[in-house]
Amino acid sequence: MVEKERLGNKIRTLRISKDMNLAALAKKIGKTSSYLSQIERGIASPSIMALREISKVLDAPIFYFLIDDKKQSAIVKKDDRRILKFPESHLTYELLSPDLSKQIEMIRTRIEPGASTCSTPLSHKGEECTLVVEGRMKIQIGENEYELKAGDTIYYIASIPHKITSIGDNDLIIISAMTPANF
Repeated sequence: MVEKERLGNKIRTLRISKDMNLAALAKKIGKTSSYLSQIERGIASPSIMALREISKVLDAPIFYFLIDDKKQSAIVKKDDRRILKFPESHLTYELLSPDLSKQIEMIRTRIEPGASTCSTPLSHKGEECTLVVEGRMKIQIGENEYELKAGDTIYYIASIPHKITSIGDNDLIIISAMTPANF
């Protein structure tokens, strides 16, 4: 099955399992029913922000929609990572943990210079620890801002709205571990 169709089917299946009609979900994410219908039928792909909103309303991690339902092993080979990259996006996410059925999730994020993980700080359940692998990072957590460079780490409660921005001349590469799995 084509990726867009599989993504759309997973959204539709989860929406129906939550006894929510198309119009109700569309209203909650601030989109039209027509747009959401096109996503569910595999005709259109959602933006990363739209998928974040869908996952939030349906109470599922973003990567839930992108991974196969096949049994995963405990090992994730570099070439087998699940990758999340949207057209015209300046971000690439890679799922480093095998699946989302465990308590911890690990992701690798590449952010182009000047780009941010979101337009306004977002929050989610749990705790997060982020390691800067390459580049320079500015992270806003609530009202506080911190600058980190390669080798630095930061731990924070993820329910406090946060936003990461690449402030160096090169791509920012970070690895984040979060619990529970909810990205």
